[in-house]
This record gives sequence, structure tokens and C-alpha cells, in this order.
Amino acid sequence: MILFELIEYDILRVIWWALLGVLLIGFALTDGFDMGVGALLPFVAKTDVERRIAINTVGPVWEGNQVWFVLGGGAIFAAWPPLYAVSFSGLYLAMFVVLAALIVRPVAFKYRSKREDPKWRARWDWALFAGGAVPALLFGVAVGNVLLGLPFYLTEDLMPMYPGNAAMKFIGLLRPFALLAGLVSFSMLLMHGAAWLSLKSEGAVAERARAIGIKAGFVAAAGYALAGLWLAVGIDGFALGEVAANGPSNPLYSDVTRDGSWLAAYAIRPWIAIAPIAGFVGIAFAVMGLRAGREVSTLLWSKLGIFGIISSVGLTMFPFILPSTIDPNSSLTVWDASSSHQTLFIMLVATAIFMPLILMYTAWVYKVLWGKVTEADVTENSHSVY
Repeated sequence: MILFELIEYDILRVIWWALLGVLLIGFALTDGFDMGVGALLPFVAKTDVERRIAINTVGPVWEGNQVWFVLGGGAIFAAWPPLYAVSFSGLYLAMFVVLAALIVRPVAFKYRSKREDPKWRARWDWALFAGGAVPALLFGVAVGNVLLGLPFYLTEDLMPMYPGNAAMKFIGLLRPFALLAGLVSFSMLLMHGAAWLSLKSEGAVAERARAIGIKAGFVAAAGYALAGLWLAVGIDGFALGEVAANGPSNPLYSDVTRDGSWLAAYAIRPWIAIAPIAGFVGIAFAVMGLRAGREVSTLLWSKLGIFGIISSVGLTMFPFILPSTIDPNSSLTVWDASSSHQTLFIMLVATAIFMPLILMYTAWVYKVLWGKVTEADVTENSHSVY
């Protein structure tokens, strides 16, 4: 027996679908509070010292947190190449805007405090705001568009085709449901950033963060509930006919129809209801924790809320990864959009070796950097902190 045949192809596909979810959720749980702090910066910090306190709560960890984003992109490229090709073709301008914001952020971290000019620092503070707010919003818009389906089709040689020019493709993403999903994402990460500031800062910064985080939590919960209702009654889902789970990676071999509701998945797999329940419970307890001034538990509840909301999307759509509104048979699913059997197996072995190392290193970094950032930390180490 060839070694990679130890694990069935369909099982490997499901494993990599789950691992992709783990990487994307890991990015939201870690870099999510970095983006939240950036988006909160102009509103929770009124003086230069307060802004430096807020910045230095994430300054030592944001680079490591962003590794999850790189890993997620790499996993899409290597494990789901059709998904990489189709999504980047249709979301090119949106991805460019996100990457531009993420590129501006490290520059702002490095250059903000190089000069004491208030105008200089104010410009970089707004760059940090954009570096947090823009990705937080557009990632949600992207998820909303995935649930709606993208207007693409595949040619006979599996070339993805989108109608319209690049500008219209970007404008076409700004559909009402997608904007609602963006609002949920933005408010959810604001709450997460507030929970982090509550843990890592003190005084006025922490108090302002908690006040905003409470409001953001209510908006996230209300928006998530509205999105669920909208999915139930206002958006057609997709259904997959008979398919060979061990078949070739060619979406055109699948039989896909568009009817019913995405929420029909909860009748087929009732256990997945645990995801939205976790989303609502996590947000509710995070809001209560912010009100009560609790710190560690609030951040953990916020993480549970994010985990529940994001995982509910993947579990609701399974086995679909990226549906097509123009030609449903071009939709990408878990069973027809992966790399080869051997490639998935080799990647799984590498992941089993390196993922624990990444997790152990990350845990060690957070242990070393545990504790609050105080005004004294910033003023006494003015030339060695951000």
C-alpha cells in the first residue's frame, strides 16, 4: 500500500476543510483583537501617552498573530487551489484593499513614535485605525458574499470567469446582506479588541474600551440574529446532488441546484446548532464581563463568540466552499475543489509536526508578555516601545 492511502481521500478532504476553518478562526481570535484595538484607537485614547499604551498592548504580539493569516492563505493555495484561483479572481480589488491596510499597519507601528510631532503621530494613528477597521469590515463582507454566492462560472478547462470589469466586481460585492455581515464582523472584533484592552490596560483607556465594547457586543449579536433570519427567509441556498466523495477535483462533474434555504442544514445535521448557540452565548457573557470589569474570562468568552459565529458559516454551508450564482454546477465543494490525495497527505504530516510547535511558541510568548501596559511602562521606556 502506498503510504498516503492510509487515509481515505474523502476523509483527508474533510480534515483539510476543518483545518482551513481552524486557521481562519485562529487568525480571528488572535489578530482579531489587534484589528479591534486599531479600530478603537482614536476613541479610547485621548492623549499621546494613552495612545501609546493602547498600541503597546498589541505591539509585541501582532506580528506573531498575523502568522495565522499567512498560514490560512497558504492552506488555501496548497490544499484548495481552485478556491484560491476563483476567490482571488473575483475578490481581487477587495483583497488588494485588505492587503494595503495590513501593509500600512506595520509601517505605522514602526514609524509612529519616531518623531514627537503631534501631526505626524496623528496621521500614523489614523493609519493604525485603517489597518484595523478596513480588514475587520471587508473580511465580513467577503463572508457575506460567500453565503450569497459569487457571479462566476468555470470554462471547460476550469478557468474562472467573472462578468464585468474590475471596478464593477468590487462594487458588486457591496450587497446589503454582505454589508450586514461586514457590520457583524466589524462590531465583533471591536468587542474583542475592547476585551483585550480591558485585560492589558488600565484607567481611562480600559474604561472607554469597555464602554464601546458593550455597545459593539449588542450590535454584533443583533446583526448576527438578523443575518440568520435573512438567510432563513430571504436568500436561496444551494443543494448538492449525488457526488463521489473520492472523485476527481473537477467541480463541473457535480450536480448543484439552487433552492430551499441554507438553514436546511440544521434539519439534516442538528448538532451544528451548537455553533450559533456558542456565538450568542460567547457575546452575551463577554458583554456581561465588560460591564462587570472582569478581564481574563471576558476575553475567553469573546473568543468563544467569534469561534461560534465563524464556525457556524462553515458548518451551515458544508460541503460547499464557494457557490456560483451564474452557474451552480461551477460551485466549489469539499469533494471537488481540493489538491490531490498525495498532496493533502503530505501537507497533513507537515502540519502534524509544525502546528504543535507554533502553538507552543505562541503560548510561551503570551506567558512572557503577560501583564498590563501601564503609563509608567511607556514614559520610562519611551525610546524602546512603540
